Amino acid sequence: MNERQALSAFAALGQEHRLRVVRVLVTAGPAGLAAGVLAETVGVAGNTLSFHLKELAHAGLIASRREGRSVVYSAAYAGLSDLVRFLMRDCCQGHPEVCAPAVAALAACDCATGDTARA
Repeated sequence: MNERQALSAFAALGQEHRLRVVRVLVTAGPAGLAAGVLAETVGVAGNTLSFHLKELAHAGLIASRREGRSVVYSAAYAGLSDLVRFLMRDCCQGHPEVCAPAVAALAACDCATGDTARA
């Protein structure tokens, strides 16, 4: 991810409904959620949600697919991982203790089972 792409992602996440959409979709996992369910969960009207989804998709943070008559949205885990990697790329600078809290937070997520350790 380059700086321009990171700026696009941060701009997309810099709005409360969009951030909420991404968090809901990350929680939903790869199966994602149908647009109607997502709108209800986030608490926005369908037409408003469409605008936000377009911005998030353009930033590479979510993906969509058609299932029958529904459009299902899911988190674009590769894009989200790239954003985290962009932030952490220059972390530590020879001092691993600086990044230890971030690494520990990421390690607390058991992605194989979907469980997240809670402190």
